Amino acid sequence: MTGPTTPTPSLSPTGADRVFRQALRDMFVLLGILTVIGVIVGYLVDGMAGVWGALIGVLVALIFSGTTVISVWRTSRSNPTTMLAVLMGAWLGKIIVVIVVLASIRHLDFYNPQVLAIVLMVGVIGSAILDARAVQRGRLTYFDEVPAQNAVQEPSDGSAPGPDQAAS
Repeated sequence: MTGPTTPTPSLSPTGADRVFRQALRDMFVLLGILTVIGVIVGYLVDGMAGVWGALIGVLVALIFSGTTVISVWRTSRSNPTTMLAVLMGAWLGKIIVVIVVLASIRHLDFYNPQVLAIVLMVGVIGSAILDARAVQRGRLTYFDEVPAQNAVQEPSDGSAPGPDQAAS
C-alpha cells in the first residue's frame, strides 16, 4: 500500500516567473537607453568626466535595481521568512556596496558627480516604476497551481466533522 504522494513543485514558468522576467527585461532596456542618453548628455555637459559619471551611475543603478528583482525571483517559491531574510541581506549588501563605491571615488576627479547622481536617480526610480508596472500587468494567480493535499483532521472529542471541515 502506498501512502499519499506529496505534489512536487512545478518547474515550468509560473505567472510570477513571467513577471520577474518582464521586470528584468524592462530594467535592462531602461538602463541601456539611459546609458546611451547619459553618455551623450554627460559628454556634452563635461566631456569624458560626464561620460564616466553616466557609466558609473548606470552601473550602480544596475547593482541596486538588479539585486532586488533577482533576490525576489530566486526566493519567490520559498517561505516568507527565508524570502525576507534574503531580501534584507541583499538590501544590506547593496547599500554597503553603493556606500563603498561612492566613498572610494569621492575624492577622484575623473567623473562628474552631478551626472552620476542624475543618472543613478533616473535609473533607480525608473526601474522601480517598471517593476511596479510588471507586477500590475502580470497575471498572477491567487492560489497555488497545484493544490495542497491536506488531510481532514478529526476532532479530538470523537464527534463527526462539521460541513466546513468535511469539504476540505
